[in-house]
Amino acid sequence: MSDQNQVPAELLALRSSIDNIDAALIHILAERFRCTKEVGILKAERGLMAADPEREKRQVARLRQLAIDSNLDPDFAEKFLNFIVKEVIRHHEHTAALHSGN
Repeated sequence: MSDQNQVPAELLALRSSIDNIDAALIHILAERFRCTKEVGILKAERGLMAADPEREKRQVARLRQLAIDSNLDPDFAEKFLNFIVKEVIRHHEHTAALHSGN
C-alpha cells in the first residue's frame, strides 16, 4: 500500500489529524521553552538553583493524575516530563554559567 491512491481515506484523515497534533505539540513545546528560558534568566539574576526538586515532585504528581484522568499512561507522562525538565535544567545551568561569566 505504498501508493497514496491505495491508502484508505479514513487512514489519510487520521494521519492528517496526527500531523496537525504533532505541529501543535512542537508549537506548545517552543512556547514552554520560551517561558522556561525567562525563568532561567530570572534564576541566574537572583542566584537561584537551576533545579527545584520540590516543584518537580509536585509537577510529576499533578501530571500523573492528569494522565490518569485523560486515559494516558502515567508512567509515559512522567518520563515525558522528566525528559523536558532535564533539558530545562540544562538550559538553566547554561544560562547561570553565562550570567556568572564562567
